[in-house]
Formats: sequence, structure tokens, C-alpha cells
Amino acid sequence: MKYFSLKKIGSVLIFAVIILAAYFINVEVQSYYGRQALEKANLQNFTLADALKKAEAENKLVLVDVSAIWCPNCRRLDNEVFANQEVRKFVNEKFVFSRLEYESPEGTDFLEKHNATGFPNLWLLDGKGNVVKKLRITFDPTEFLKQLN
Repeated sequence: MKYFSLKKIGSVLIFAVIILAAYFINVEVQSYYGRQALEKANLQNFTLADALKKAEAENKLVLVDVSAIWCPNCRRLDNEVFANQEVRKFVNEKFVFSRLEYESPEGTDFLEKHNATGFPNLWLLDGKGNVVKKLRITFDPTEFLKQLN
């Protein structure tokens, strides 16, 4: 009986290790793809504090993107919207871009302050940090540009 219990415990432990390994491998793979999408988007990215200072000095709005590097929808937004040449040009010329990692203290503080959950989350702020507009998530570059105008 004792042997059977140890064998069962061993099997459960092995199964748990396999599940955990699969989870962490998946997160790493998704993060890799997220970094690739972020590079493809090629937006000038500032910390939120620096973005607010720059926006106030240049009389621009801050486009805040709260995303998770491993998030498939965030990656889709990067690949289909931010990587679009027209969107990238418009954002880089007319806004100060700040991407906040969802799991960072800055990202969680931002979402908590604005009573928001999930990701991606897109916001327009003035140079003082006041919310001008919360943007709807769209994967259509034309519709995204319409929201910014």
C-alpha cells in the first residue's frame, strides 16, 4: 500500500512539473513573439513620466498603451495597427507614445488609478496626466486613426 501511494504521488508530481514547464515555455514563446511585434511597430516609446513632460513641452497628447508582452491581442494590435506605416507616422508626429507593461508597477498603478482592467488598454492623456479619451480597441488601422483625429 505504501509503495502504491508513493508511486501515485510521484506521478502527480511529474505531471505537475510537466504542466508548469509547458506554461512557462508558452509564456516565453508568447513573449518572444511580443518583442518581435513591438520591434515591428517601431514607435518612439517613453516612460509615462517622460512622455507627460515631453507632451506638455510640445503641446501634444500622450498615447498610453497598457499591454502585456505575452498577450496575443496586444501583439495583434502591434502587428496590425501600430506597425502600419500611416499609423506609426501619425502617432510619432502628433503624439508622445508610452507603452506600459501590464505587469509592471507603473502599468498596474495606471490601471488601478483609472479603474480599468485587462489589456490592451489605450488612453489619450494631456501633458498633466488628465484623461482626454479612452480609446476603443480596434485592429483596423483606418478606424484607429479616426479615433485619434
